[in-house]
Amino acid sequence: MHKLSVIAAAAALLAGCTMAPWYHRPEAPVSQSFPQGGVYATQPGQPGVAPSGRSANGAAATDIGWRDFFVDARLQELVAIALKNNRDLRVSVLNVEAVRAQYQITRAALFPSINGVATESRTRVPTNLVTSPSNPFSVYNVELQASWEIDFWGRVRSLKDQALAQYLATAEARKAAEISLVSQVADQYLTMLAEEDLLQVTQNTLKSAQDSYNITKLQFENGTAGELDLRSAQTVVETAQANLQSQARARAQSENALVLLIGEPLPQDLPQGLTLDAQNLLTDIPEGLPSDLLARRPDIMEAEQQLLAANANIGAARAAFFPKISLTAAFGTESLSLGGLFKAGTAAWSFVPQVTLPIFEGGANVANLNLANVEKRIEIANYEKAIQSAFREVADGLAARGTYDQQIAALERNTFANQRRLDLSDLRYRNGVDSYLSVLLAQTDLYSSQQTLIQTRLARLTNLVDLYRALGGGWIEHAGETPRPADAPVDYGAGSAPVAASAATAG
Repeated sequence: MHKLSVIAAAAALLAGCTMAPWYHRPEAPVSQSFPQGGVYATQPGQPGVAPSGRSANGAAATDIGWRDFFVDARLQELVAIALKNNRDLRVSVLNVEAVRAQYQITRAALFPSINGVATESRTRVPTNLVTSPSNPFSVYNVELQASWEIDFWGRVRSLKDQALAQYLATAEARKAAEISLVSQVADQYLTMLAEEDLLQVTQNTLKSAQDSYNITKLQFENGTAGELDLRSAQTVVETAQANLQSQARARAQSENALVLLIGEPLPQDLPQGLTLDAQNLLTDIPEGLPSDLLARRPDIMEAEQQLLAANANIGAARAAFFPKISLTAAFGTESLSLGGLFKAGTAAWSFVPQVTLPIFEGGANVANLNLANVEKRIEIANYEKAIQSAFREVADGLAARGTYDQQIAALERNTFANQRRLDLSDLRYRNGVDSYLSVLLAQTDLYSSQQTLIQTRLARLTNLVDLYRALGGGWIEHAGETPRPADAPVDYGAGSAPVAASAATAG
C-alpha cells in the first residue's frame, strides 16, 4: 500500500512538470526613453509652452476614460453606440468565447474520461468448439469505462498551456480591437466635421466669386472690363463649383464610413455636437517610458502571449520523444441473458496499462520539434516588432503634438493676411488702381489657406486621438473605473455601451 502511494505521489509530481523551455521575456529592441529635443521639446504642458487645451493633470492614458478624453456629447454617444453594435468588435468578442471553449477542451485531457457503456454481442462459433448451451449465443454487458493518460513528461500540460496562452492572446486582441474602434469612431467623426467646414468655406468662396463674376460680367458688357478679367473671374467660380461637388461627396462618404463603424444609421435624437474648433481634447497626456507600453498596449501583450504559446508548444514537441503511458479500466456486469445482468456472479472488470514508446516515426517528431523552435523564433520577432511599432506610433504622435500648435498659429496668421490682402486688392481694383489679376490671386490664395487651416486642425485633433490610443487609452469609459478583464463577456442588451456581464474565468 505504501509503495502504491509513493508511485501515485511521483506520478502527480511528474504530471505537474513540463519540458517547455524556461521563458525569458526578450529585451525590448527600442531606446530606454522616447526622443528628446527639437520638435519633442515643445510638448503641451511643458515649461515655457503655452497651454493649448484641457490638461490631463499627469494622468496616464490608461487611467483616462474615453468620456473624459472627449467632451463632445454627440461623439460620446456615437462611441457608445459603436461599442454596442460594431460587427468587427462583436466578432472579436465571439473569437474570445470560441478560443475559451477550445482551451477548455484541451484542458479536459488532463483528467480521466469516464463513460458508461452498454453492449450486446451475438456470436456463433464452430460446432466442435461449442461450450455454451446455445449456438449462436448473446453476451450482454453494462460497465463503466475509464481512461487516463499519465502526463509524466508534461505533453498534455504543455498543450494546455499553449491553448491558455492562445486564449489570452485572443482576449488581448479583442481589447486592442475595442480601443482601436474608439479612436476610429472619433477620427471619422472629426473628419466629417472637417468636411462640413470645408463645404462651408467653399460655399462662401463660391458666393464671393459669383458676386465678383456678376460685377465683372456687367462691366464687360458695358465695355469697362476686358474678357481676360471676365474669364479670370469665371475660373474661380468654376473651381469652387467643382470643389463643392467633391466636398459634398466626401462629406456623404464620411457619414457612410461612420455609419459602418457604429453599426446602425445615425440616430435622429443624437445630442447637439460641437464644431471642429471646439472639440477641446486633452492635449498633454504624459508619454511615460517605452517600458510602460509593455503593460499598456494590448497588441504587445497579445504578441507576448503568442510567444508563450509557441514556447509551450516546444514542451509538447519534446515530450513526444518519450513513452506515452495510459491507463484503461472497466468495471461492470456481463451475462449471457439480459435478465441476468445484475445477478450475483456476473461482475466483470479489466485493467489495461499501456506504454507506447516511439521507435520509428519517419522523422516526424524531429520535424515537429524543429518546427516548434522555428515558430518560437518567429513569435519573438513578432513580439519585438510589436514593441518597435508601438514605440514608433508614440514617437510620431509626440513629434506631431509638438509642432501642430505652432503650425496652426502660423496658418491662422496667414489666413488673416490673405483675407486682408483680398479686401485691399478688391478695393484697389474697384478704384481702378490695380488689375483684376491681383484680386484673382488673392482670392485663390485665401481659399487655399482656409482649406489648409481646416485640414491641419483636423490633423492635430486626430493625432491627439491616435496618441491617446497609442498610449493604451480607450479601454475604460470613465476615469477611476476598475478596468474590465480583457476576456470579460459583453452584454449587448439594454444600455448604450457594452457592459461586462461577469469576470471570465478560463479555469
